[in-house]
Amino acid sequence: MIILLMNKAFLYTILALLGLAVSFLLFYQFTNQKQIAYVDSNRLVNEYLGMAKAREQFKDKTVIWQANLDTLKTDWNKALVEYQKNEKSMSAKEKALAQELVETKRQQHASYQQAINEMAQQEDQQMTTAVLEEVNGYITQYAEQHGYELIIAATTYGNLAYAKKELDITDQVLAGLNAKYEGK
Repeated sequence: MIILLMNKAFLYTILALLGLAVSFLLFYQFTNQKQIAYVDSNRLVNEYLGMAKAREQFKDKTVIWQANLDTLKTDWNKALVEYQKNEKSMSAKEKALAQELVETKRQQHASYQQAINEMAQQEDQQMTTAVLEEVNGYITQYAEQHGYELIIAATTYGNLAYAKKELDITDQVLAGLNAKYEGK
């Protein structure tokens, strides 16, 4: 009887140790699982308040550039109309000077338009780069704070063929990113 009780105790001890080992292995497995998620990069950029503000500032600049361009075009058109109106009564020298003035105004308009196009392209690229740096920096911070080892950026170009919806953390990242932007 004592031997039987000792065998049962031994068996229970073995079972307890085996249960403990399995629990440890399961705990180890679950705590060491790689956390992977993805974000919709288009949504992050387009719904980020910092991008909205940058676009607003860019639009303000384009309004000024367009106003300057319109002024140059108006000056050019006025000089052209004045030339056409008075052309018949002008001397050859006056015609040449008036034509030169019209051409100068046209060239000023064309040069400024080209300069604006180049400047707008540069501004847009700088704005986009700055916003992407903010977004990527926040994603890195978010990943470190929440234990993610990999966050994939899904784009409309198909960088992500499939992922479970549960792995999409775009809403959480976007909320945190916008809160950080607003200074919360």
